[in-house]
Amino acid sequence: MIEPLIEPTEKSRPAADLLVVEPFLHFGPDRIYNNLTDFSLGSGVPGFRELHELHGGRLRTGDLPPGLLAELLAAGWLIESSADPGTRFLLKYVSLEAHTVCNQACYFCPVSIAPREDYFMPTELYERIVDELAAYRDTIDAVFMINYNEPTADKRFLDQVRTLRAAGLPPAVLTNGTGLTPQRIDALVEMGGLRFLSINLSTLDRERYNKDRGGDHLEMVLRHLDYAQDKAVAEQMDMVVLGTGDENHRRDFAEIGARFAGSRFAVKSFEVMDRAGYLQIGLKPALPNQRLCGCDNVGSRPLQHLHITPRGTCVLCCEDYDEKYVVGDLTRESVREVLTGPALARMRRWVYGLEEAPRDFICRGCSFALTQSA
Repeated sequence: MIEPLIEPTEKSRPAADLLVVEPFLHFGPDRIYNNLTDFSLGSGVPGFRELHELHGGRLRTGDLPPGLLAELLAAGWLIESSADPGTRFLLKYVSLEAHTVCNQACYFCPVSIAPREDYFMPTELYERIVDELAAYRDTIDAVFMINYNEPTADKRFLDQVRTLRAAGLPPAVLTNGTGLTPQRIDALVEMGGLRFLSINLSTLDRERYNKDRGGDHLEMVLRHLDYAQDKAVAEQMDMVVLGTGDENHRRDFAEIGARFAGSRFAVKSFEVMDRAGYLQIGLKPALPNQRLCGCDNVGSRPLQHLHITPRGTCVLCCEDYDEKYVVGDLTRESVREVLTGPALARMRRWVYGLEEAPRDFICRGCSFALTQSA
């Protein structure tokens, strides 16, 4: 079923030849996803084949049956060709980094080679941003309290969780577990828990843990996780085992999975990536990406995410460690002004190939970029 958003009348409905396929769709062999409505069409559903044909230039909108044409338009699969696509978005995820501090230097993170100066976002700015984000609470799935920091390194951590919850926003925490003390775990449970908790634990081997992370924290982390494993700290509790896909990585995943079997943690394995060329290790495109047509990094970064640094700067993507692609400044602008502003609109057009992106654009070196086949 095609989920309708509006019901256009005959007078309001534009002529078929003035309609085009929504440019921010993700086309797959069995699924078409609309980043702006969060709906999908599966193969076999009316409109699936036609959208593929339209997208490939093998069909014109004027060739569609009037009923199907109206349904695709009402549900947002088609738009008017005169519309400016770049200013639209669906805010699902926010990365709100309240400080720059991390107590580890993991080999798979830019902090290991370019640590940042310690800086803490003023509480007044944090609270103002959260208040503005609350306007989007109906669409936001998670507010991640991290980018390249360790969120629990902030003494204000629990207060920040409370601030988010009071605004009706779902807190999400990705952490190495060093600061997830029993006292904090109990406090999180008491306040109703997080929307999402992800623990980054790459090995149970103390020597390799210390070498890979630049900190001898394993025994402390395991004490914290043993305490948390049967408590409702979050709606979803993951434990991520990062590695390079080698034998050590496979063995680490098996050992961690066995240790936390039967707990609330879902243990998952992921291979590290090179952070769009920033690191010399991890997954990366074989050649620079050409013919860009989207982003599939936990949703679409330019359409569904907002990344906020401790200084209030908004950047395109989590992979942009050096903040080369600034799209706004929340010390001078509102959240809405950034989301609808020209800088982010331009990035959306670049990422989706509506305008040709520069040759050195970050997406050309990212393994999450979507590209058109030649």
